Amino acid sequence: MKNCADVIIIGSGVIGNAAAYYLSKKGCSVIVLDKDYSIGNGGSSRNGGGVRQSGRDKRELPLAMYGIENLWPTLSEELGVDVEYYKKGNLRLGKTKEHIKILEKLANNAKECGLDVRMISGNEARKINPYLSEEVIGASWCPTDGHANPLKTTLGFYRKARQLGTSFVTGEEVIEIKKINGKARQVLTKENIYEGEHIIIAAGYESRRIAATVGIDIPMNKVLLEALVTEAQPSMFYQMLGTAAADFYGHQTKHGSFVFGGSSGYEAFNKDNGTPTTSSITASCICRGIMKYFPMLKDAKIVRTWAGWIDDCKDHIPVISFVEEIPGLILACAFTGHGFGISPTVGMLLSEMVEGRETTLDINAFRYDRFKAKI
Repeated sequence: MKNCADVIIIGSGVIGNAAAYYLSKKGCSVIVLDKDYSIGNGGSSRNGGGVRQSGRDKRELPLAMYGIENLWPTLSEELGVDVEYYKKGNLRLGKTKEHIKILEKLANNAKECGLDVRMISGNEARKINPYLSEEVIGASWCPTDGHANPLKTTLGFYRKARQLGTSFVTGEEVIEIKKINGKARQVLTKENIYEGEHIIIAAGYESRRIAATVGIDIPMNKVLLEALVTEAQPSMFYQMLGTAAADFYGHQTKHGSFVFGGSSGYEAFNKDNGTPTTSSITASCICRGIMKYFPMLKDAKIVRTWAGWIDDCKDHIPVISFVEEIPGLILACAFTGHGFGISPTVGMLLSEMVEGRETTLDINAFRYDRFKAKI
């Protein structure tokens, strides 16, 4: 039956598409549902493209390290799409003593997990990136970090999964999940009923509403982040950039343009049925921050801006979990804006969960019931 598969995945973002690829590669039949009419039209195509290990929570770090060591280096060849992966390091910049304290704490946490990350002086940072302003007094440096193209990666997983037999159904909004004999079995949309042995919810913030239809709540909020892209510039540097103050992040793309993201703390009024829209103040707010670090970009013209929602979890790490009370249900959400860089690893882990085998990495820290009151 066309509406039945081994696995039903809700959400066609980079996490859902990666899971579809690894599952279909193993011979599973997969249906991916998305309420949008475009593939990956959420946070997966609206982020800064960081493939980083530095600055992550200790619990999340092994997922990032595994992907960078084993999956990202060959992903373009595997998917048959140039995902524009660059492994040129990550500079996280500081301009004040308080910034340096923040960076030192992050670096020490990462080093305890075996990551090669170290503190460097402002002059050492300028040897790596000579375009930095004199205001930078120090930085953390992780030489194995990098970045990739979020849209091409998301669509690369989609394209390859389709070639392997995955069925994608867009414009199909999920209304609820229905249990049969105590097991999550059916996904009800406005128009159809889909049935599978396993159901994976990977729909960003919408995952909270969908999981609630079977009595599961995931403590997360919807947060708007914005990004901008400049006109093409001469080739300058390919490090991923961030700051201790989190006032911007970004990189120069293969094509010369710079992609930067950030937030003004101001959430724009959404006029178009909840579609995220940019505000008039955020781009200028991001740019003021950028010019303090990279004054040579002060005359670069902004080509466009865009906005996207992130599913910000209460403890800022994702939920990647079976649901004990509801066999057949798997949660993959609450990535808090960190999901793109670990998406290949998460897709692989989700496929292993469906197989019923021991996962390559320990995912106990990402259980959904970690939020329950301890008795």
